Amino acid sequence: MSDHRFLNPEGMPPARGFSHGALPTRGNALYIAGQTGHHQDSTIDPGLVDQFAQACRSVAGVIAVAGGEPTDLVSLTIYTTDIQGYRDNLGPIGDAYRAVFGKHFPPMALIGVAELFDPEALVELVAVAVVPGSSR
Repeated sequence: MSDHRFLNPEGMPPARGFSHGALPTRGNALYIAGQTGHHQDSTIDPGLVDQFAQACRSVAGVIAVAGGEPTDLVSLTIYTTDIQGYRDNLGPIGDAYRAVFGKHFPPMALIGVAELFDPEALVELVAVAVVPGSSR
């Protein structure tokens, strides 16, 4: 469990599935490149939910290699080529997220884009984590 503090000030719309701000604890900032739904063998599942789930696992994998836990995530930007598909699958996408990150909801943004580098990719996650260790 992370000691990062998530901020949801009064007078703002309710934060459901995200936080309005994050105040990370001491540690090392980890900037994670865009992660798509690609598997280790470079294959990609055809569905948005499956791609989102794999991208979450990839983000968590990078955090783990840096010595952190999934709850060290402090910011997540979600890019998708299918905003309506994302809206239509909020339940399964939320399940996929919680399977990796639990009920840990840092600041997030969802951005619709025309396309991603791989034409088969429907979603890409760009993340920031703060992992334990002394700050440099």
